[in-house]
Amino acid sequence: MSDSLVSVNAVNKIYQRGGEKLVVLDDLNLEVPKGDFLALMGPSGSGKTTLLNLIGGLDTPTSGSVEVDNARLDTLNSRALSRWRASHVGFIFQFYNLLPVLTAFRNVELPLLLTKLSSSQRKEHVETALNIVSLVDRASHKPNELSGGQQQRVAIARALVSDPDILICDEPTGDLDRETSTEILNLLQVLNRDHGKTILMVTHDPMAAEFAKRILHLDKGKLSN
Repeated sequence: MSDSLVSVNAVNKIYQRGGEKLVVLDDLNLEVPKGDFLALMGPSGSGKTTLLNLIGGLDTPTSGSVEVDNARLDTLNSRALSRWRASHVGFIFQFYNLLPVLTAFRNVELPLLLTKLSSSQRKEHVETALNIVSLVDRASHKPNELSGGQQQRVAIARALVSDPDILICDEPTGDLDRETSTEILNLLQVLNRDHGKTILMVTHDPMAAEFAKRILHLDKGKLSN
């Protein structure tokens, strides 16, 4: 597909546990067009997070190919993958992963410290990201001074700050109440619709999945509609 941002072809992921082979992904194929908002659902242990990790360059397949924005991730070594992730992917997790000793501003700035941007350029990027998630007025607050929803918005700003091609979301509302979850999911829709971000989201929540443009189910290492 010429408009595909992500192409996963004949991917297998197998773990060896003693003398036993655990097949997590089984000859899996997936195409994700640019601008898609895809929700992945399935039971625990079905391979959802493993698939996200492959697409996000956090892991490599046992066999098969993973191509994201014309980069063959399965051929890159760990150092090259790290450089690629820094500029192409934003990660949003269930438990925010914010550093408690840093302010919201400094947490968002962290990915930029690996770039060649000047201090003033980093400041501009951080303020833009915080403005998108409506948290400029909380820039000097530390995580323990923010609500769960505000902390997740800081995490989203951190994922956005390097202007990545794709947002990888692993249960982004799993630790939030229903009202706050809806706020975060509405924000993800805005990022997809108005800012052109391609989003891959793992969720157990059917309500959360309905915010996506399409839903795929993963079970026993295979995808279905």
